[in-house]
Amino acid sequence: MKILALLIALLIEQARPLRQGNQAHHAYESFAQYLRQQLDAGQYRQGIVAWIAAVVPLTLLALIIEWLLARESALLALAFNAAVLYFTVGFRRFSNYFNKINHLMKSEDVPAAREQLRQWRNADASELESSDIARVAIELGLVSSHRSVFGPLAWFMVLGPAGALMYRLAAVLQEQWLARHVPVPQSGESTDGGEFTQFAARAFEVIDWLPARLTAATFAVVGNFQDAVDCWRTQSPAWADRAQGIILASGAGALGVKLGGAVHEYGRVRYRPELGTGDEADTDYLSSAVGLIWRALVMWVLLLAVVTFSRLLG
Repeated sequence: MKILALLIALLIEQARPLRQGNQAHHAYESFAQYLRQQLDAGQYRQGIVAWIAAVVPLTLLALIIEWLLARESALLALAFNAAVLYFTVGFRRFSNYFNKINHLMKSEDVPAAREQLRQWRNADASELESSDIARVAIELGLVSSHRSVFGPLAWFMVLGPAGALMYRLAAVLQEQWLARHVPVPQSGESTDGGEFTQFAARAFEVIDWLPARLTAATFAVVGNFQDAVDCWRTQSPAWADRAQGIILASGAGALGVKLGGAVHEYGRVRYRPELGTGDEADTDYLSSAVGLIWRALVMWVLLLAVVTFSRLLG
């Protein structure tokens, strides 16, 4: 049933994608900010209480609803699984920005590409050069594919819709509560936002530990395996966010492109660890990154199908 729910959700999402800022996501983001305003007095234990209140009840509710529906009807349970995946797994949520930037860069419309990148990451991009735009877009695409697709899918395989929902809720809290302190999380700089936010960051680090490594391993399998593994092993520890470092290092090695490095932002040069090997990022590698992510998604779907049919056959 999981493979059917996933296929249905992906098909619906391709036909009618949920955009960034849709009502469901906006409502939860507003709820997260409300909890912070009410509970944030700068103490670690208050962050624990707020995180539990924001994640646990909804996760348990999804678990209970699925269990009740499964007792009544397999079709109702299937519909619920697909609905939760539709709201938690979103390929088109980030791929539209990626494809627009790719098209604009090929058309040599750098100013418009900068604007698309600014909208995508919600941070200034006016100082980025052409090579910077390609590099940052690839980094965002790799990380977004993990956060929006592979991460929730990994937990869906374990706990069903409750697992996918838990991952997305935890990811939103980690992003929202740290946003005011770190304008560009992919920069490789520290994401320490105070004691209140530390539990959200640590909880997501635990939740994301295995999914991040599964995503990195998938990039390696569908790309240049040897370079991906070498970059993962030798370069990822230098990145401040270890999970992102693993994903970006593996993705860069799989593509044979250099990521990370210095970028011009906010009136200064931001020096970041270098990741990957091979050529500098350009428009050709933007297309290659799209292909890598699609191959990774197809691999996950096939693996889930194999597991499902193996269980059916006993």
